Amino acid sequence: MEQYSGSQIVVLEGLEAVRKRPGMYIGSTGPRGLHHLIWEIIDNGIDEHLAGYCTEISVTIRKDGGIEITDNGRGVPIDIHPTKKIPTVRVVYTVLHAGGKFGNSIYKVSGGLHGVGAAVVNALSKRMIVEIRRDGKVYRDEYIDGGHPITELDHGFLPVVGKCNKSDTGTKIIFYPDDTIFESVEFKADIITKKLREIAYLNKNLILHFNDDIHGTTKTFVEEFGIKSFISYLTREMNPIHEEVVYLEGKSGDIEVEIAFKYTDNYSEQINSYCNCINVVDGGTLVTGFKTALTRVMNQYARELGVLKDKDENFDGKDIRNGIVAIVSIKHPDPQFEGQTKTKLGNTDAKTAVEEVFSQEAQRWFDKNVEILKLILDNSMKSFNARKASDKARTAVLKQLNDVDTRSKLASCSSKKPAECELYIVEGDSAGGTVKTARNRRTQAVLPLRGKILNVEKASLERILTNNEIKSMIASFGCGIGEEFDISKLNYDKIIILTDADVDGAHISTLLLTFFYRFMPELIMAGKVYKGLPPLYRVEYETTKSKKKTNESIYLYNDFELEKFRKNNYKILNLQRYKGLGEMDANQLWETTLNPETRVLAKITINDKIEADEVTSTLMSSNVPPRRTFIMEEARYAKLDI
Repeated sequence: MEQYSGSQIVVLEGLEAVRKRPGMYIGSTGPRGLHHLIWEIIDNGIDEHLAGYCTEISVTIRKDGGIEITDNGRGVPIDIHPTKKIPTVRVVYTVLHAGGKFGNSIYKVSGGLHGVGAAVVNALSKRMIVEIRRDGKVYRDEYIDGGHPITELDHGFLPVVGKCNKSDTGTKIIFYPDDTIFESVEFKADIITKKLREIAYLNKNLILHFNDDIHGTTKTFVEEFGIKSFISYLTREMNPIHEEVVYLEGKSGDIEVEIAFKYTDNYSEQINSYCNCINVVDGGTLVTGFKTALTRVMNQYARELGVLKDKDENFDGKDIRNGIVAIVSIKHPDPQFEGQTKTKLGNTDAKTAVEEVFSQEAQRWFDKNVEILKLILDNSMKSFNARKASDKARTAVLKQLNDVDTRSKLASCSSKKPAECELYIVEGDSAGGTVKTARNRRTQAVLPLRGKILNVEKASLERILTNNEIKSMIASFGCGIGEEFDISKLNYDKIIILTDADVDGAHISTLLLTFFYRFMPELIMAGKVYKGLPPLYRVEYETTKSKKKTNESIYLYNDFELEKFRKNNYKILNLQRYKGLGEMDANQLWETTLNPETRVLAKITINDKIEADEVTSTLMSSNVPPRRTFIMEEARYAKLDI
């Protein structure tokens, strides 16, 4: 037996743990994690704003690839920390769980709850510079290689590097992400500007500047009406049922609540939640409180106005929320998030506070705006009737699922263990036949689709459930749909979309993802949906090994890889471009696309729910002008393949 002793236990000191497991702190080392570094530093400025001290925050993409973030808050303290015996600013940027956010003496409300943000950014940077403006002086500290300070202290204090007006206070951070940790260290202006616009909506009158020194562009964001304007922005390309945004605000104990919403003619609901300006993507107790109060209040009004008779059953929550676009934003003195990336709120008092404020303020608002109330209740009644019809259709379909003839379509796998099984959804019978031949029959199932599935964005559930291809998918997945959906019954650990690399293939993939996102979002949230990425090229080339010339081949997945390969100056003997899966034989398809050891899969994730809803509605709805505008704006990022 191998010896197991204390010498084998690794202790990570200081910021080493962050560098060893960055995903635990920022979610990933891809673009999402890279930009999360910016949000962590901005959060500190927002906390100063919420405390009443910061009015402006500037974010700059520097020409040298770094990020510069400046705020005009009070400036991080520069005095000697009572226990660490070093400048407090150095404690903040080098010690995890160090900050002014654990008690409520400095920040009554804070987004940067855990006190690790600034230190984590430092840990994942190859260089960071901190400048503090306080008391008419400018102090500077610098760190390299993941948070190692290189500034020499002056009798234990940070050196003064300049002077400023006593009223000029604040903090400037410049950092350069470590390219040995991140997949890419290239920051995207559009990601940053979208985030700054969101922050402006959530913080009335906070001025946010963005500068892109690489491309020479600047933008400023400031919003006077806060989340009311946010709702107007989110619904700008939709067809509203009423023009005026419903806006409610109030306080329950120490919790401040803001709610804004508008109804549109969409079939889906969109509820975006924020706690202390942090987007809690997975919602939590504040969303539960909103849904509960909305359902109760609207049913009360429906009874009072005679929309529902005594013999009628109440509206279901989904009836009332159909078509709603809402924002629920709270300020909480002690939020309990799940994880450092703060995707869900767990405080039970948040639910109570939202329910209380909504119940009181909604009645006041609707008593003054009865016509809008009637429009919303009319929409609920239409949704109620549509749901009844859909329930009948769904019940009929679910009863028939066992009888759906998937045998002629689905090539099932022999294993009955979902954890090791995966389902390939492929385009057409031809490609399906090749995939069936090439697959591992024990663990890989194949479901060919005949033609394009229904665009579900503007279709009722009743119509969706009569589509044969969709019924086949529901039957194959085994986890139901709608209220009966149960992800624990999913027959596969991975659902892999595999289509040709052409316009039709892209359209089919988009239709499938729209269906999953609107009617089985849990599949995406649980990381079960993937996109197979077959190679675009197969290159045969001549190389020299042991002074002998030999012929070899390599698969390349995009034009960038081909261009990079050409720079190696190999003699290319044959270049084959695959226009479809049918051009590969079974061995090639297994080697490149099906073999878990060599294939390339892209996991479908949702980084920004607001953006996902917006893009889905824009691209898949019947409203043409917004789609045309979106395509024209995004066309500059596309590559033309002729």
